[in-house]
Amino acid sequence: MSNNTVYEDAVVIERTFDAPQNLIWKMWTQPEHFKNWYGPQGFTVPVADMDLRVGGKRLVCMEMQTPDGSMKMWTTGEYTDIVPIERLSYTESPADENGNVVSPSAMGMPEGYPATTEVTVLLEELGGRTKMVMTHAGVPADSGAGGGWNQAFDKLADLIATF
Repeated sequence: MSNNTVYEDAVVIERTFDAPQNLIWKMWTQPEHFKNWYGPQGFTVPVADMDLRVGGKRLVCMEMQTPDGSMKMWTTGEYTDIVPIERLSYTESPADENGNVVSPSAMGMPEGYPATTEVTVLLEELGGRTKMVMTHAGVPADSGAGGGWNQAFDKLADLIATF
């Protein structure tokens, strides 16, 4: 089930997954699970370094094969709020492979795309199922980010069905 609301400066996506809250939490916070679902269709995640503590750093690489070879997109950020199995917030910025922030335009983002955005994930137990509300604040509504997130959440739903 998907109910999407896109605001001018945020993408908000609500999904209910047929999995317990602690499993959805692990999918967001454990690199070995995160790598298996994150990113739009056609992307893999070869790198997901996560220091899961407030102030801890993240470095993620999404990769896609193109006719011209491999295309890699790196992001970095910092965890800003963690309430185990309930709430996770982190900043996100375009980066190079060393975790150095680069300008969004250098990554092919449109003019005006913010250098830093924030992702917040709220999880609520619903009797063996989990309601997730993900907010990606700072992302322009017309950036296409909502579509990418929905593709990733489709991959997440498919993955948890195998557990």
